Amino acid sequence: MNSRTQKIFFAGNIKFLRERRKMSQEALAAKLGLTRAKLAAIEAGNTKSPQPGDYLNFSEFFKISIDTLLKIELSKLGEMKLRELEAGNDVYIRGGNLRVLAISVDRSNNENVEYVPVKAKAGYMAGYNDPEFIASLPKFSIPNLPAQGTFRVFPSTGDSMLPVPENSDIIAQYVADWTSIKPDTPCIIILKGQQDFVFKMVTVHADGTILLKSLNTVYTPYTVDANDVMEIWRFYAYTSREMPEARSEMATVLTAIRSLEEKIGQRSNS
Repeated sequence: MNSRTQKIFFAGNIKFLRERRKMSQEALAAKLGLTRAKLAAIEAGNTKSPQPGDYLNFSEFFKISIDTLLKIELSKLGEMKLRELEAGNDVYIRGGNLRVLAISVDRSNNENVEYVPVKAKAGYMAGYNDPEFIASLPKFSIPNLPAQGTFRVFPSTGDSMLPVPENSDIIAQYVADWTSIKPDTPCIIILKGQQDFVFKMVTVHADGTILLKSLNTVYTPYTVDANDVMEIWRFYAYTSREMPEARSEMATVLTAIRSLEEKIGQRSNS
């Protein structure tokens, strides 16, 4: 198989962004906890493999994803696009760019399914990428989950997602690439600056905003910025301690009518 060499623009981008902010090497190095010599080597491309922490620090300081810092020659972009990037509207709206997901495994090196109890909600906001915190969460073995993917269980509260009952446990799969989420997909959203996570219907927009809607129409949809979202977990299943309500007579009649309509339609098409 022929491999294609990927051109990397990291070194030139760091120098370009520093000069764009009119910062000296000494000033930027001090901000990032680096020596001026190391920063000079990075900008000159003499450090071929910076440490992962360096990539994260540059990305967080300039508010630009690692993908963009590596793959896009920023000096070739127009001023409008550069301002969009600096405002947080990255050309790569992907959840995995700046987020390092901590997981735990069993003795056979299989991923555990961690449960985030209500009392651990506040701690999850600070410890979601802390291996020790994740390892401290209760763990479950859930049958029939797909072999691929990382799963976690989150408790739901409130009635915004009825008919999913209140206080259900939502089994959800981690989403690394947010652009893969289809419109109105039910997801658990981990938001920055909040002591809670939300269960909503999610639509990711190309402009870097995310629309959150409830199944219960009493609640008004609202939009959040992608930069304010730490993690997204796609709904897989739920468990509940509540018995589902019996179907009403009207619902039974409507189902019978739809079934009859389908049969009539099939006969007319045959």
